[in-house]
Amino acid sequence: MRIWHCAQWQQMLPGAATTNFTLFARLEARRCLIDIEPHLFPKNCGPQYGEVVELHGLEGTGKTELLYHLLCRCILPVEAGGMGVEVVFVDTDYSLDMLRLVTILENRLAAGRSSSSPQAESDAGCSEEAALRACLSRLLVVHCGSSSQLLLTLHYLETSLSSRPGLSLLLIDSISAFYWLDRCGGGESAARQEDKLTKCSELLSRLLRDYRITVFATSHAIRRNYRNIATSSSSSSSSPSCSEYEQPYLCRPWQRLVTHRLLCSRGTPGTNMATACTEEQSRRQAFNVRCVSFSSSSSSKVTKAHKSSSFYVTDGGVVFV
Repeated sequence: MRIWHCAQWQQMLPGAATTNFTLFARLEARRCLIDIEPHLFPKNCGPQYGEVVELHGLEGTGKTELLYHLLCRCILPVEAGGMGVEVVFVDTDYSLDMLRLVTILENRLAAGRSSSSPQAESDAGCSEEAALRACLSRLLVVHCGSSSQLLLTLHYLETSLSSRPGLSLLLIDSISAFYWLDRCGGGESAARQEDKLTKCSELLSRLLRDYRITVFATSHAIRRNYRNIATSSSSSSSSPSCSEYEQPYLCRPWQRLVTHRLLCSRGTPGTNMATACTEEQSRRQAFNVRCVSFSSSSSSKVTKAHKSSSFYVTDGGVVFV
């Protein structure tokens, strides 16, 4: 695994990508991630080439754990139930927990060995560390501290996409990290407030078209409608409705890119856990995910499919119920 700060991209790149590398990357078939997680997406409606998935929800609704689950699914080898593709993780919140990620990988690798042949199990001791290193070698982590650095990172990301056709997934945690900073820096002009994220979205659109990668990005839910706070506080139900937090608020160029929205929320312990084997499992915190997939061929957002699922979190990662 390689960890880069945004400023280090310039040192990594001696110059622009050559035409041959660019042509090779465009012609080389990247892995399609339509089957990345059947529990989340409607049947035959998973993320295709060049599509964007937004994980949206309040803090503490399982977005990061779900992102780790998808990340591990990609970088794990096929023998361990993974896809064996390379991933770029852009950490804008500086919240990537490498210890947690390694723990999930170790558990998944151990589960894969337990279901393998006896000969493979006998070789597990000497290959355990090598398997973990192989998984982490497929991961590139980039830290960004501002929307300007995010834009710069996306510019230099094109070189990696040109030279590494195995790179199929870009994870951004989170795309809304600099929303309030950009609003403050943009003054009273809405166009200036959204200028940097608009440029990031436009650049992402080109990368999606030219290199056919898939993008997963988290966004933090905020309450946008404050007009009826007094009314809602005086009513019998003072808590805001979930729909107020589900409304997209980032710039329109970003909204146009999104083809799948995963709306995350907290459930109650025991929700949808009728199949739980133990009392301890039934007491676990449940998380709900509602997937809405949009038609990417239309200029307007048209819902083509939706699906709801639930999961809980264990030491070994996400478990769907």
